[in-house]
Amino acid sequence: MKRFFQPVLKDGSPAKKRPAGAAISDCVDGRAPTAADAGGDGPPGEEPRRFITWNANSLLLRMKSDWPAFCQFVARLDPDVICVQEVRMPAAGSKGAPKNPSELKDDTTSSREEKQTVLRALSSSPFKDYRVWWSLSDSKYAGTAVFMKKKFEPKKVSFNLDRTSTKHDADGRVIIVEFESFLLLNTYAPNNGWKEEENSFQRRRKWDKRMSEFVQQVDKPLIWCGDLNVSHDEIDVSHPDFFSDAKLNGYIPPNKEDCGQPGFTLAERQRFGNILSQGKLVDAYRYLHKEKDMECGFSWSGNPVGKYRGKRMRIDYFVISEGLKDRIVSCEMHGHGIELEGLYCTSFFA
Repeated sequence: MKRFFQPVLKDGSPAKKRPAGAAISDCVDGRAPTAADAGGDGPPGEEPRRFITWNANSLLLRMKSDWPAFCQFVARLDPDVICVQEVRMPAAGSKGAPKNPSELKDDTTSSREEKQTVLRALSSSPFKDYRVWWSLSDSKYAGTAVFMKKKFEPKKVSFNLDRTSTKHDADGRVIIVEFESFLLLNTYAPNNGWKEEENSFQRRRKWDKRMSEFVQQVDKPLIWCGDLNVSHDEIDVSHPDFFSDAKLNGYIPPNKEDCGQPGFTLAERQRFGNILSQGKLVDAYRYLHKEKDMECGFSWSGNPVGKYRGKRMRIDYFVISEGLKDRIVSCEMHGHGIELEGLYCTSFFA
């Protein structure tokens, strides 16, 4: 889903653009959480406790334009793990040849230049202290990444909801990192789309079915984060009636439960609710924030020009096993008011 993160002020006019190196403003009691909020660094070998999820909507573009601001943000929060969605960088492999979704493409002049841009960005602080796993699409589409501090050693990293498979999930939508005491799942869920005949409804139904099966089969507590492309309840959108009645070029799907804004159709919301109940999972942000926050409670903003001006949705999540809910220190949205094509959601655990 295309994101417009030039914020819309209360009067409906776009905010003025900040320079690329401007510090990130946060919607957390006027300040950003720090490492101290989660108890500081633990002894070597400790499992990760501080997480960020970020839909970058082209990581390469962020590195070229907004990277100083993001580096400041990461340095300040000092996360153990950063989960990224919509990397939008193609997998290694020449045209017509098998692709390697774990590696960046570098077989053409332009792809080599792009890869060097990425490597330079990741070689400086704070990212030089992290290692990265990629799961990439064949083209500049979708894709995910996990950045983790080098001091942590996961038991296993896999790239498919079928954890016995050695293949990457289609379009690089899944990375699973297994630790001794929990699983970390980073996903970029497919958009539901507007029309039944375009097969996007079927694609999303299949995805939700696989997610339902996955959460019922996990054998460890789960931390699931990413762009889940769904707003579960009316509190998770700024204008429920607008999104419920939304249409594309007047088209109305044959089934009433498929009507409305992708991500806020009744069918999607019900399936997501079933996934939560079947997996005994908790929406970490909503667990801590019971009331609607019109300023900082959303992670997707519509085009600031036209009927979507000021319309917002929360589609990025930390979803956790019920047994972990009392260990949450904080779960917050960040990035409101900056010129970054993405919003960061952090979760800190005791």
